Amino acid sequence: MALHFNFKSCRFFSFKPQSAVTTKAQLSQNFNPVQIDSLPNANKWNIVEEERSSALKKPRDLCIKHSEKLKMVKHELSNVGENSLKGLHMIDAMQRLNIDYHFQEEIETFLQRNYVNSTTNSCGSGHDLHETALQFRLLRQQGHFVPAEVFKKFTNKEEKFNPKLGENINEMIDLFEASQLNIEGEDILDEAGKFSRQVLKERVVYLGNNELAMFVPYKKWQKWISVCFNAYTIKRLLKFQGLGLVNELPHARNQPLKWYIWSLACLPDPVLSEERIELTKPISLIYILDDIFDIYGTLDELTLFTEAVARWDNTVIEQLPDYMKTCFSVLYDLTNEISSKVYQKHGWDPTDSLRKTWMSLCKAFLVEAEWFASGKLPSAEEYLKNGIVSSGVHIVLVHLFFLLGKGLTKENVQIIDTTPEIISSPATILRLWDDLGNAQDENQQGKDGSYVNCLMMDRPNYTMRRAREQVMCKISDAWKSLNQECLFDSHFHTSFTKASLNLARMVPLMYSYDDKHSLPGLEEQVKSLLYDKVPL
Repeated sequence: MALHFNFKSCRFFSFKPQSAVTTKAQLSQNFNPVQIDSLPNANKWNIVEEERSSALKKPRDLCIKHSEKLKMVKHELSNVGENSLKGLHMIDAMQRLNIDYHFQEEIETFLQRNYVNSTTNSCGSGHDLHETALQFRLLRQQGHFVPAEVFKKFTNKEEKFNPKLGENINEMIDLFEASQLNIEGEDILDEAGKFSRQVLKERVVYLGNNELAMFVPYKKWQKWISVCFNAYTIKRLLKFQGLGLVNELPHARNQPLKWYIWSLACLPDPVLSEERIELTKPISLIYILDDIFDIYGTLDELTLFTEAVARWDNTVIEQLPDYMKTCFSVLYDLTNEISSKVYQKHGWDPTDSLRKTWMSLCKAFLVEAEWFASGKLPSAEEYLKNGIVSSGVHIVLVHLFFLLGKGLTKENVQIIDTTPEIISSPATILRLWDDLGNAQDENQQGKDGSYVNCLMMDRPNYTMRRAREQVMCKISDAWKSLNQECLFDSHFHTSFTKASLNLARMVPLMYSYDDKHSLPGLEEQVKSLLYDKVPL
């Protein structure tokens, strides 16, 4: 089987129209396939199966050649010796090509040796800006703390970077990428980011402000996934479409591919196929619950539904509409199913933790529904505190923590239940990026509030531009917090912290909507990643 993107087909979804505003269900009744590209609510994330071309079948000896190539590269990296820059270039290339998972042992050995040498011989001493920035970034990404002072030699007495450095565009990209790994209090890295960003804005004229702000670090952060999205995976996702929600809720968002992309970004390692598929299931329910609470359920129904989730009690749902009963049943069964799999594989029953995450999500959704019903905006602080939970990020990462099964101790479970910063930081990034105004989802009506609006209500003297700048500052602060957690937190396994980091890295691509409420950047990248043929 091969993956086929149904970009020219569309389904519109609604649970029940109940207002004079044109609903998604009403739009679906007027659906005209000829006008699909002009409609903002197009669902482009369905999966259709088609036969794999015989031209895509790999020759039998490909695995042998692949193994030989791996041995050759491993030998090369292991024997790079004191040629630090060559080794750094090799690792950088591996990570950008996302083949580094083949060489984890060799990479860790080289970087550990490089880190010891750098701390002994003053990291960055005698290096040009390119080597200093590259070494700094790779070591910090690997969890080795390198002091920001390595960049001081490139600044003057006023701690400003030498303007002549801006003549080398590649070094500016290196510096900008390195600056994205800053933590609180590292003023020199803040200055490095401002300086390199300004140079890139002037030199790279084809990038807009917002694109520039996130594009380069995203290209650095994002590890494009070289996994085989094969027939087995497609069949599993198609099977998931038949859990009951699609049939019972024909107007719900049905976007298994888009949901799976989140899992794919969080867990890029090819051996984690099963975990990716399992993680996609709770992700889908976040989207479906979001639709129910934002648009379709009445306040009384939503209150009863939240109570049922809080009590984890099937008997409470008898008074609810059928679609809510179905949703609760799927939520209940799925939680038990995942808990059973985690227990069988890792010896820990996560039912209580998973149940608490769903309860907190529904309560946060209910708070937003009450705000909307009252017509009153909360304070920006109150909105963001609730919005961190309603982002659904804690649902994803708590499920992911148990599915990975690494670092499963009583202490860590207690920490994970309190939404630590390794979870709240990416949740803040997602919520604020969403609220910048770039992120009106294909099937959303914009009724779930905005941090920008709340901030402007709190500060009447704020212009829209100033409010948006304030949001970008808070996103930057959240990144600093996340970087610090990844560098210094000793509780969680690196596979979990990297997954949290990957989720945050993915946010700009998943929430950069255009004027048509589409995701052209994501569509292009996913099509290239999973659908376009690669010559062998």
